[in-house]
Amino acid sequence: MKLDVTAEAFRLAEVFTISRGSRTEAKVLTVRATDKTAAGELTGWGECVPYARYGESLESVTAEIEALPADITRATLQEMMEPGAARNAVDCALWDLEASKTGKRVWEILELPAPVPMITAFTLSLASPEEMQASAAKHAHRPLLKIKLGTPDDMARLEAVRRGAPKSKIIVDANEGWTAEVYADLAPHLLRLGVELVEQPLPAGQDDMLAEIERPLPVCADESCHDRKSLPDLKGKYDVINIKLDKTGGLTEALELRKAARAEGYGIMVGCMVGTSLAMAPAVIVAQGARVVDLDGPLLLAEDRPEPLHYDAEGVHPPKRALWG
Repeated sequence: MKLDVTAEAFRLAEVFTISRGSRTEAKVLTVRATDKTAAGELTGWGECVPYARYGESLESVTAEIEALPADITRATLQEMMEPGAARNAVDCALWDLEASKTGKRVWEILELPAPVPMITAFTLSLASPEEMQASAAKHAHRPLLKIKLGTPDDMARLEAVRRGAPKSKIIVDANEGWTAEVYADLAPHLLRLGVELVEQPLPAGQDDMLAEIERPLPVCADESCHDRKSLPDLKGKYDVINIKLDKTGGLTEALELRKAARAEGYGIMVGCMVGTSLAMAPAVIVAQGARVVDLDGPLLLAEDRPEPLHYDAEGVHPPKRALWG
């Protein structure tokens, strides 16, 4: 089997800003796993988004993938690589390759029910309160909006979004931008404005205070939760975990994390980096039955893969075979 990795960039529909910075394009790595069979060469595809927050770059992740042996399997992959973007792209490419070899969809191989459309959040980029109100009004038809916060002016932004989209459900993502004191002050106002969940209010590794302060609305672990090994440290601090394939290192671990987290009583959120439909496709399987789905990456793009995921009033639909799986 041969692994090929290619860096690609996809233009965003508009500038996307969070508390850590802004971007105008999604920079991704595309992995192709090609194998010769009696029927000819078959190829499986995967995508990852290296994330500087976790010490990843396009170059470092490419080097990790190129160092893998030709006889890599999903099982040996879990042993040879740590969770992260590199393992994600290869793991998903191997799942796609197996689907091509067997003629089955990935969920059939996994003996899971066929996935159905899931309502997904739509993310409003961090901007001035006036700009965020205008953006909220533009997307007020969407049932669930996600707001990027984590600045001293968060209340003004939140009030503005609620004015712009009075009927939409709202979740907020602080991207580790608050202190325990700031979150405690904001929490009653989040409730007043109908916020249903707050994501990663405190920095990972500095979130012990969440076990000591009142949590009047569900708190979701994002940067604090990567794979099953993260779960013991979340006890008493979080109510929900955000599963992202670029953190778990692929679909294989994502499904195991979902199972383990549910067994421990955590609600499930399934999220994404800003990537294409190829990155979201396997996550749709993980998102089945999730409390919150946040797979809006392709909705933020000005350009996407051929045969992209379909989004409509029912949400994000399962991928066509031509895309993945």
